[in-house]
Amino acid sequence: MSESNQAPAREFNLLRIYTKDVSFEAPGAPAVFTEQWDPNFNLNLNSEVTNLENDRYEVVLTGTVTCKAGDKTAYLVEVKQAGVFAMRGFPKEEMGPMLGAYCPNILFPFLREVVADLVNKGSFPQLLLTPVNFEALYAQHLHNQRMQQQAAQEKTADATTH
Repeated sequence: MSESNQAPAREFNLLRIYTKDVSFEAPGAPAVFTEQWDPNFNLNLNSEVTNLENDRYEVVLTGTVTCKAGDKTAYLVEVKQAGVFAMRGFPKEEMGPMLGAYCPNILFPFLREVVADLVNKGSFPQLLLTPVNFEALYAQHLHNQRMQQQAAQEKTADATTH
């Protein structure tokens, strides 16, 4: 097989991981420390991709944890964990899953560590975020996009027929 018929070699490199932004608030302190501890947690995740030069991409995974004790917010943590990835030779259809699932999966353990450290330094019981299936989240994101596009097309079709 000649070289011109071969697909370009795929290259994936993690160039840098860093914490881009951190916020910790304990609006219920110190009163929350004297109350019975029966917390409810909410975790929201989001990722953003910025295309840098030379086949490099910054992926930022944002995790927001809200902890409520009763109706009061005990603490709120927001962490933006980022990474710079070099990706070359991937087909266009594989770039979405790489940037939307694979890269956030690499960043998540670092985000989890920062969240656990901040919660600990806030004098709250240990919080260990459970693993996340980013492939399923990405698939759900694609499904939601398709549903929104379909709804918009139906709305446009309805508007043109009336």
